[in-house]
Amino acid sequence: MRHHEKRATLTPIGTARRRFMQQAGAIAGGGLLLGFTFVARGAQTGAPLASATPFVPNAFIRIAADDTVTLIMPSVEMGQGAYTSMSMLLAEELDIDLSHVTTEHAPADQRHYGNPIYIEQLTGGSTTTMGWFMPLRQAGASARYMLVAAAARRSNVDPAALRTHDGMVTHDATGRSARYGTLVDEAATVKPPAAPTLKDEASFRYIGKPVRRIDTPDKVNGKTEYGIDVMLPGMTFATLKSSPVFGGKVAHVNDSKALKVPGVRQVVVLDDLVAVVGEHMWAAKQGLEALTIHWTDGPHANLSQDDLWAALESGAKAPGVPAKKTGDALAHLNGDSVYEATYELPFLAHAAMEPMNCTVDVRADACDVWVGTQAMGKARDAAAAASGLKAEQVTIHNHMIGGGFGRRLEMDGISKAVRIGKHVSGPVKVVYTREEDIQQENYRPMYHMHARAKVQNGKILALHHRITGPALLARWLPEFFIKNVDLDAVEGAVDLPYGVPNLLVEYVRQETPIPTSFWRGVGPNANVFAIESLVDKIAHATNTDPLALRRRMLQDDPRALGVMELAAQKAGWTHPLPPAPAGARVGRGIAVLSAFGSYLACVAEVSVSDEGNVSVTRTVTATDVGLIVNPDTLEAQVQGGTIFGITAVLYGQVTVEQGRVQQSNFHDYRVLRLDEVPKIETWFIHNREKPGGIGEPGTVVVQPAIVNAVYAATGVQLTRMPINPKLLKKRETT
Repeated sequence: MRHHEKRATLTPIGTARRRFMQQAGAIAGGGLLLGFTFVARGAQTGAPLASATPFVPNAFIRIAADDTVTLIMPSVEMGQGAYTSMSMLLAEELDIDLSHVTTEHAPADQRHYGNPIYIEQLTGGSTTTMGWFMPLRQAGASARYMLVAAAARRSNVDPAALRTHDGMVTHDATGRSARYGTLVDEAATVKPPAAPTLKDEASFRYIGKPVRRIDTPDKVNGKTEYGIDVMLPGMTFATLKSSPVFGGKVAHVNDSKALKVPGVRQVVVLDDLVAVVGEHMWAAKQGLEALTIHWTDGPHANLSQDDLWAALESGAKAPGVPAKKTGDALAHLNGDSVYEATYELPFLAHAAMEPMNCTVDVRADACDVWVGTQAMGKARDAAAAASGLKAEQVTIHNHMIGGGFGRRLEMDGISKAVRIGKHVSGPVKVVYTREEDIQQENYRPMYHMHARAKVQNGKILALHHRITGPALLARWLPEFFIKNVDLDAVEGAVDLPYGVPNLLVEYVRQETPIPTSFWRGVGPNANVFAIESLVDKIAHATNTDPLALRRRMLQDDPRALGVMELAAQKAGWTHPLPPAPAGARVGRGIAVLSAFGSYLACVAEVSVSDEGNVSVTRTVTATDVGLIVNPDTLEAQVQGGTIFGITAVLYGQVTVEQGRVQQSNFHDYRVLRLDEVPKIETWFIHNREKPGGIGEPGTVVVQPAIVNAVYAATGVQLTRMPINPKLLKKRETT
């Protein structure tokens, strides 16, 4: 640990993953994928021209004749700053100016662009920096070595006498220089080094420095093309309606009125959905509203939210599969000083600002797909399956994503678009309405967590934590569904930062008829909420300061202790809160996270009205993600994650009645509004540890911090999100 740094205050206008790393370690560190292309540059004084034959020593880079470097991005940009941070890694080791780097989406190519952690071509789980930090640096350093070797051969000098800077190799003794683009012929004959020498931290020009996002200018001026922006010659537009009951089917469609709507071209009726194709989106939408559709609801027509909660709670009574066992927790969970609680999380929608969309052109012998997806390989395979073509006959054209949060890891939108496109001549853009997007989701799962703890000598002596929920990895990445344990579902529970000598973590797989998927924060959302809430329950019951209780149990984890102490210090934990507004109560809460290869602590301050309405007034988050690539990205991700997490605590829930999702748009699936955003402070700890993830931890850690702050303000601990104001309404005293 070196020092801490304040990055920003945002004021409103008005590990299971470590186990992933261990399992993938041999693959992540066992070889170097290379892929550069160097193209000849214009004539330069005293330097021979390179041929036009591209130099292709590896898989990530092209260097053009004008010395522009193109990075073939192994990760997808969906607002998290991946394009900038990955370009920084490359520019750092290749010794080029960052302004010379341009980016391209990688094609669907598992062999070259598979995430080293997941062994799958995907972007998710806060793994972009963790997975690509070393491979991209090694790729840049290897290319630089080859270019230097080429210059040394040409000039007949020792490579050690040469240096690189800004895309140029220079021999200081003679003053001679050569641009990278002029060295491609010689570089093509150089054998890549087995272990290229990387820069040390003292030599970093970019890594660790705040860098403006390279994708921002084009987003501001409208040049950036998201999936929904795709326009092709002769393209039509379609929108769709799926069975409102999951698993239901189309019974009968009367399309006579729809076909009379100006601009409507055709109606496509499939077994589980109906789509209207028009000359433009408005025609398609108006045509869809003019349809009369009769559905066969299927087996889930009477499914209610109460049924879903009851099934989850019943499943939680079954014996769990041990995910981690240390000591003998059950033997100690008796007598006095045993505390227990049950915590639950509801379904959540992703509600990305860019609605689901996919443009397809399905032909007899080929299929082109224009989409923003987090998983290129799976997108290609899904399109192939839906079209009946071979994978090699499918081309995926990936795009910037206007919000993913896990939703665009799923392939249902691509499959439906291709199925519709098979009935349409020429390219068709399929766009979901916001209602279809929210009501036909793959939702964040419902989770049930039951925890029991034995306290002795001011610490937790034994802890039994049982997690009940679906196994997302069993479907998505079966390699990480090990011995009937979903590694994602137990993350944040099996890797506790607290020193608990007797620990038993169990997992109960409980599937649901409602489709589920990964949601920003994934498994740790549930487990950090449960554990951090239980710690505060113990603190309140034993009249102990919540910070002091955590401090006792973090002595063996200095990184976790460090972020907690920093957050508490900067939040003024020992200082009184500002006076409560009239008719309100105020509270301050804290939570600690160890997940995604990172450590975070958050202090939240809240105001609770006498009617039970909660306002988050301030958050202070301390982060330790190891070696920081771009502090600006780190700051933005903590801020965005905080807002995402506050939304979940205050408003987030999807409910089901008669087999139908009740929420439909932002009026009843609320997100945090500008005038509700609190003061957000972020603080960083700098060190030389391996980089961890940051896309999701901010979302996770703020939620229990808020719940604990509400507990401090009202004496009521919330055990099921979102906050229910009725439980917090101030009671009259007599």
